[in-house]
Amino acid sequence: MTSLKPYLIRSIYEWIIDNNLTPHLLVDAEDTSAILPKEFIEDGKIVLNIRPEAIQGLSLGNEEIEFNARFSGKPMHISTPITAVLAIYAKENGKGMIFDQEDSDGDEPPPVKKPAAKPNLRIVK
Repeated sequence: MTSLKPYLIRSIYEWIIDNNLTPHLLVDAEDTSAILPKEFIEDGKIVLNIRPEAIQGLSLGNEEIEFNARFSGKPMHISTPITAVLAIYAKENGKGMIFDQEDSDGDEPPPVKKPAAKPNLRIVK
């Protein structure tokens, strides 16, 4: 089963844009496969403004998020795996969604619980 997380990110992004708000991503910058501007990382995390006017070429894929942006006037290609996204929210009111770190491992169904064994009852006379 595919992960629900990228679909939630896309729908919340669309809701934020439709309401003329500014979408921000909170990303776990310690993910080694992420391409991020190191000088803007604080406490192992980075906040990325993904407002259409601030970036170019946004791709909200099922496996990663990519776009081009400028940081201190320097152009940079940003890429982060979906698993590194910790939250998406509107800057103006904080509405959005925070993702559990456990959700990053994929949306596997919970393990099936086996019914408890029936007790072995003996009638003693």
